[in-house]
Amino acid sequence: MKLYWSSRSPFVRKVMVCAHEAGLAGRINCERTIVSAAQPNLEVMAANPLGKLPTLILDDGSALYDSRVICEYFDTLQDRIRLFPAGGDVRITALRWQALADGLLDTLVAWMGERTRPPEQQSAAHLDGYRLKLRAALECLEAEAEKLGTGGFDIGHIAIGTALSYTDFRFPAEHWRDGHPGLARWHATFALRDSVTATEHADVY
Repeated sequence: MKLYWSSRSPFVRKVMVCAHEAGLAGRINCERTIVSAAQPNLEVMAANPLGKLPTLILDDGSALYDSRVICEYFDTLQDRIRLFPAGGDVRITALRWQALADGLLDTLVAWMGERTRPPEQQSAAHLDGYRLKLRAALECLEAEAEKLGTGGFDIGHIAIGTALSYTDFRFPAEHWRDGHPGLARWHATFALRDSVTATEHADVY
């Protein structure tokens, strides 16, 4: 399998954490890829009309996207760990956590885009709104930190851990751990997993 990949992308990292957890990383050829809204990558768009990362090319030439679909596909290829619970409340919780974390990442990526604009063109209202959403997400997750630390490990944990790690990578000045001790303790444990240490962000193309 070929993965259009970037060390900067939190959604790519989420997929690769899943791949490592599932024992599939060795089957994936990661192709370093640059995409941007201003300069669409036509090669990626030939497989994924949205031109976004991650995009996974299967052995038969077909493509899968986005990270949620790729992660669930990986879950069908292995029996080491159930990344997507089969049903019941535990599945709904895992999917809800994934939705919250992915939504937070969407906010952070948009925030990054606003920060890269010339200072005189940046919208203070947008920047304040992004920060407010980050704080609201952190409060929500802090309230569930104890639940995060009990039971198994699934796509919800992977998505949340990835989102918090991306906050460290791109927004260290936000000091997200302040006021969120339970979440900070949980993330410290998450960060020690082999799948996480093997997929560290790097600010390179």
